[in-house]
Amino acid sequence: MNGLKKGIRKVEVGLKWDPSPTGEPPTDLDIVAATYLESDPYGVPSYVVYFDSRSPDGTIYLNRDSKDGKGFGWDEVMTLELDRLNSRYTRVVVGIVIQQPSTHRTFVGVINPGLRIREGYTVLAEDDFGDVLGSTAAAVGEFVREDSGTWTFRPGIHGFEDDPATFIRSMGQAHQP
Repeated sequence: MNGLKKGIRKVEVGLKWDPSPTGEPPTDLDIVAATYLESDPYGVPSYVVYFDSRSPDGTIYLNRDSKDGKGFGWDEVMTLELDRLNSRYTRVVVGIVIQQPSTHRTFVGVINPGLRIREGYTVLAEDDFGDVLGSTAAAVGEFVREDSGTWTFRPGIHGFEDDPATFIRSMGQAHQP
């Protein structure tokens, strides 16, 4: 009955946090998604989606962007339409970056952070970044295309202490076998 397996099709990644205290610089977190080709599944991303960008085919896009955590509910939301993604892509890694404009900040300095990854009403992962408090960025999970063409989710938070550009180049190596 393997032919009836639908796999993961359309996913929403939500990120929230509370604003910085009065007088402190704003806290700005960003969701990023990196796609990897079948020919290089753990190398350099084919393309990356983050604020002010979207995938070339429109399958991965940011619905909501916050620069200070003052939104209602989920401050940042990204949608991944995996069922529409070209078959040459076999991995999509999702990460969270803390922008570092004026002060060095890690997750321990972010007030009440929260992450939720879901497909429809099914929650695939939830986290508060408690395992990566000293990190400036984190890979929060990956989606992998199986040989059958269906997508599966591999949860896991892996912290990084790199600048955003270095993190984006290396985030796909977190789950490397």
